[in-house]
Amino acid sequence: MEKVTKIERIAVYPGSFDPVTLGHMDIIHRAAKQYDRLIVAVLNNLSKKPLFTAEERADLLRQATADLPNVEVDVFRDLLVNYVDQKQAQVVVRGVRSVTDFEYELQIATTNRKLNENVETIFMMTNPLYSYLSSSVVKEISQFKGDISELVTPEVRTALWAKLHGE
Repeated sequence: MEKVTKIERIAVYPGSFDPVTLGHMDIIHRAAKQYDRLIVAVLNNLSKKPLFTAEERADLLRQATADLPNVEVDVFRDLLVNYVDQKQAQVVVRGVRSVTDFEYELQIATTNRKLNENVETIFMMTNPLYSYLSSSVVKEISQFKGDISELVTPEVRTALWAKLHGE
């Protein structure tokens, strides 16, 4: 009988994560259960002006995912399809909060598929507890010294406060 070699199931969860929220963390925890290896890939989105550098965002994610042995955090500056190939991943994971998110994500997924037919995108619906949550909302609340303790990890809260208020 032939020995069957198991292929490692690798997924990439790309995003700006500026900063990572509990909504992102929900997707990371759920996706980590589905794949042998989950690469959380921090990108520099050219249409956004990030508050944190890519390395700062990656460091915050590493702290937040330290308890997940099959999750690694990386920074990339290439086309997503090239990055997915480089990492030998089979799937891109994307979180979807709303119909508006879905329309935007569908356009990206379709474009990625056109660029590389081997790149599959899996959409995960955000937990309804976080359906309103975005990094932009978190930054705005924090800028006005509002309580974000139920929106982000303690490390992110501390880093965001220091970045915005120098304390």
